[in-house]
Amino acid sequence: MAIHELALLVSFYDVSVENIESVTADKDFSSMQTLVGPSGKEFTDFDKIKFTIKTKTGKEVSVAADRCGGTDSYATVSDTSGKEVFRYYMPDDEDKATVQKLQAQYPTAMPYFFTQDPDYVTVKERVAKFTATGEEAEGVATIGIAVETLRVAEYLTPTLMDQLK
Repeated sequence: MAIHELALLVSFYDVSVENIESVTADKDFSSMQTLVGPSGKEFTDFDKIKFTIKTKTGKEVSVAADRCGGTDSYATVSDTSGKEVFRYYMPDDEDKATVQKLQAQYPTAMPYFFTQDPDYVTVKERVAKFTATGEEAEGVATIGIAVETLRVAEYLTPTLMDQLK
């Protein structure tokens, strides 16, 4: 359920279970699939999801995720009229060279590992430094953020599934 994106909402957009005023699924973009797992049991989950959260403090933020859409992603910021004012792509031009190098070096690895490699290196370095020196791991989600992110995901999943039936 777009857990990394939800962690950003919890971290930077004042989203918490208690602060969600409303959530609205984009029915034109979103879809769910029910598949049979190795146990023979059926599982239903989103293969694409787009939704907008409005908070009780007046913030509004949208997330769109497509699990089958490839390894590239982007984030946009729009003003209140809906006009896009900023767009960030991942991987950026610098990261694309790293992706090509890693794909050649590890041809059987999952492609999304390559696009996220620079970020994983940064996180590992910051956490290792914290472990060795006690210096705060700046920019790394805390356990509190992780717990609230999971709470938000557990709150949103049935709400969005109901809206998409």
